[in-house]
Amino acid sequence: MTPTLQTRRLTLRPLQLEDAGQVQPLFARWEIVQHLNSKVPWPFPSDGVLTYYRESALPAIARGEEWHWTLRLRSAPRIIIGSIGLMQGEINRGFWLATEWQGHGLMTEAVIAANDYWFNVLNFPVLRTSKAIANTTSRRISEKTGMRIIATGDYDYVCGQLPSETWEITAEEWRSWRSANDLGKPRRKSQHKDILSQN
Repeated sequence: MTPTLQTRRLTLRPLQLEDAGQVQPLFARWEIVQHLNSKVPWPFPSDGVLTYYRESALPAIARGEEWHWTLRLRSAPRIIIGSIGLMQGEINRGFWLATEWQGHGLMTEAVIAANDYWFNVLNFPVLRTSKAIANTTSRRISEKTGMRIIATGDYDYVCGQLPSETWEITAEEWRSWRSANDLGKPRRKSQHKDILSQN
C-alpha cells in the first residue's frame, strides 16, 4: 500500500478515484499538459482524469508497478494542487503542479520525498526521467536535486515534437546528494508553516 508522505509544507496523499473531480479542472489546462507525453489527449476530455485513474493509474498501483500521490498544502489538506508519480520502466517519475502554486519550491519538496521513497523504501538502483529542453522549470528541479543528463533526442509531447533530455540519478548519488543537502526527509507528523513564510 502506498503510504502518505509529508514534507515541511506538503502532504503527499495516495491517489484515490474520488480525487478525479477536483483534479480535472486543474489538469485540463494547456500550460499544464503541453510538455507531457503525447499520449495525453488534447483537447482534454471532460472525463479524462477519471478515465485515467480508473483504467490506468489505479490498476497499475494495485499491481505494484506504480505509486501516485496528490499534493496538498499541509495548511489546507482538502485542496489538491498537483500530483507526483513513480513508475517502473524506462521513465520512472512524472509530476505536475497547478500554475498558481508554481514558483514557491513546492515541487522540489515533493520530488525529494518521492525520490526518498523510490530509493529507500522501494530500493530501486536508479531513477530516470525525460523532459523537453523547453520545460525549463522541470529541468531546474532535476538540476537542483542532483540529476545528470545521460541522453538527448526528439520526443513527442502534447504540443508536438521537441528536443528532449533524459536525466538520471543512482541510489548512491541520491544518498550522497541528500547527505550534502539539509532539506529534511518526508515524515508522518510535524508542525507546518504558512505556504509563503519560507520558499
